[in-house]
Amino acid sequence: MPRTVIWPVVLNQWPAFCALNSERVIFPPDAATLFPMNATFKRHIRWLINLWPPFLGAGIRVKRISPDWREVDVEMKLRRWNANYVGTHYGGSLYSMADPFYMVMLIENLGKGYIVWDKSATVRFKKPGKGTVVARFRLSLEQIDEIRRALESTEKIERTFAVEVQDEAGTVITVVEKLLHIRRSQPSS
Repeated sequence: MPRTVIWPVVLNQWPAFCALNSERVIFPPDAATLFPMNATFKRHIRWLINLWPPFLGAGIRVKRISPDWREVDVEMKLRRWNANYVGTHYGGSLYSMADPFYMVMLIENLGKGYIVWDKSATVRFKKPGKGTVVARFRLSLEQIDEIRRALESTEKIERTFAVEVQDEAGTVITVVEKLLHIRRSQPSS
């Protein structure tokens, strides 16, 4: 009798695992089943994000996430491995600092009845970044309420959120704008 395998340890090897195993495989239907956002998980999310390979490799550190997910502070120190050819912050790392946060903040604040996706981004480099740079993400209750109100009368909306990446003196070195696609998961009746 074949044993049941819930899911392989290394998720990126899932197709090869299925091809090589004759056991009956049961896989959870979605990421929410695999990684439920319960209180314990949320308590450790900053630590887990900091260990995420793109952030770990670039030296990006989430310094603070407010309990209501409306404020996130991120920093990156200039190191040999995240410097470009001329010794300043690599542009891709500056963008990576800003990539997921507004989407995740909206997902957490809008709740399960909404779907949020990154649609596009614009990166404007103002000055070369040296030393430690910071990005402070803020989401107001007014913005959240406006999105909910807008989705009462339309199927989907797009909103742009901007974050400034600043150096230690507070000088803006990069502005990242994220265009987010937002819709209700169930059409309102």
